[in-house]
Amino acid sequence: MERSSGILMPVSSLPSPYGIGTFGKAAYEFADFLRAAGQGYWQMLPLGPTSYGDSPYQSFSTFAGNPYLIDLNLLVADGLVEQKEIDAEDWGNDPRHVDYGKLYEGRFAVLAHAKKRGWLRDKEQVAAFAEENKNWLPDYTLFMALKRHYLMKPWTEWPEDVRLRKSEALEEMRSKLKADIELYTYIQYLFFKQWHALKEYINGLGIKIIGDLPIYVAMDSCDVWAEPEFFQLDEKGYPTAVSGVPPDYFTEDGQLWGNPLYNYERMQQDGFGWWIRRVGGIEKLFDVIRLDHFRGFASYWSVPYGDKTARNGKWVNGPGMTLIGPLTGWFHYLEFIAEDLGVGTPDVKQLLADSGLPGMRVLEFAFDSKEDSNYLPHRYAENSVCYTGTHDNEPLALWKKGAKPEDLEFAQRYLNLTEQEGFNWGIIRGGMCSVAKLFVAQMQDYLELGEGARINAPGTPSGNWTWRMLPGEIKPELTARIRSVTKMYSRLSRKALEEEWKAAEEAWNARVAAEKAEAEKAEQAAKTKAKKA
Repeated sequence: MERSSGILMPVSSLPSPYGIGTFGKAAYEFADFLRAAGQGYWQMLPLGPTSYGDSPYQSFSTFAGNPYLIDLNLLVADGLVEQKEIDAEDWGNDPRHVDYGKLYEGRFAVLAHAKKRGWLRDKEQVAAFAEENKNWLPDYTLFMALKRHYLMKPWTEWPEDVRLRKSEALEEMRSKLKADIELYTYIQYLFFKQWHALKEYINGLGIKIIGDLPIYVAMDSCDVWAEPEFFQLDEKGYPTAVSGVPPDYFTEDGQLWGNPLYNYERMQQDGFGWWIRRVGGIEKLFDVIRLDHFRGFASYWSVPYGDKTARNGKWVNGPGMTLIGPLTGWFHYLEFIAEDLGVGTPDVKQLLADSGLPGMRVLEFAFDSKEDSNYLPHRYAENSVCYTGTHDNEPLALWKKGAKPEDLEFAQRYLNLTEQEGFNWGIIRGGMCSVAKLFVAQMQDYLELGEGARINAPGTPSGNWTWRMLPGEIKPELTARIRSVTKMYSRLSRKALEEEWKAAEEAWNARVAAEKAEAEKAEQAAKTKAKKA
């Protein structure tokens, strides 16, 4: 990873007329903005289909794509949907926030129109797509058809023969739910068709895409239902223990996440093939993979299933380099980032050192006036990634509003923050000038947004994942200012540097040509003068 910078911006947060950001025009325009601003990376959130709570970290599948991100205008252009069919749905009237309820009601109705027109037309391409993704697509499409059939109930509440995947029951349901299986197959075909076109465009601008690999999968997911042997489940398919984090200064009961825990012993017997297939799926989406909750690979908090809080959990050793080594070795051509936030225990520090992966530093965690924080820029290692804040943190303007006065005073002294420069820009400067290989800021921080612009507040049950940028909110002067500070601290993307070198070369050649022409003109004038004399 070269010295560079990027911007954290969920696809769902892009502007669009139909309720949520998509792979359409605004995504291409945002990529153009990143290039103009000299950025080398676009960091996104997971792109999987969201389930209860709308979190991209609780997906129905670790392999599938989110139907909401399919652009409807592109479907109109492709002859799959008519504009009147889109206009017939209610997409909400708040351009600043996503209404997931309205999306659920309207999106699948429109996508059903697309499938009706395109299933036979695109049968060869769909068949090729299905063959390419045969390791996950049949299970996923059946799973989603069953979810619809059973009124979206969790798979743990389905009839036992279907829940436990008895072959006769599954064959019967495949036949019975054929139409819905085809619908979910075609939706995935559309998702990846649009995504691959967008990714090719983004990469063609010299921009790499960073995406998350959530450490856990959702209990109510195809991943657990289809391959239960790789999780800590009993013979009936129910968890024996679930994920969480222990009590701390902020939460006296800890956090009960509820994801099923992995059966790492069984996974290792399989050569960690499940993980290799999983990263192979993520590889189709992203160029750089951020390993979420990296400390969970060193040791994880195991909570007895059925507990109402995480208080009675215990620490269990994780797989460590036994897993991380083969993963990074198998995918040696990918870049990885370790999300090592939190208390840096010796086992996590050792795993990070052994893996050689860059860890994360968050500026919002740096300015505790009572202690010398590891997140202060002068304490960074070069092999690290600096963030103003992650998707789980407040935008800088909101953080400033709620920070302790003594912490703000320390930040102002440390970074020499001034009103003339602006609070946000001073913090951004602090990250840009650090030795960290990569610097990433949330888009909201460049837009200087606060209240209502937070993407996620961990531990809160609702109101997350909804923030959206408004059309026209990125102004040319903002793009120029971002590029200027990026250039000042030697973080321009390779593409931007090449463009500047080319522009400088062209300017130099033009100057040389002009001087040559001027000299020739002067020489000719002198000859003419001498001849007359």
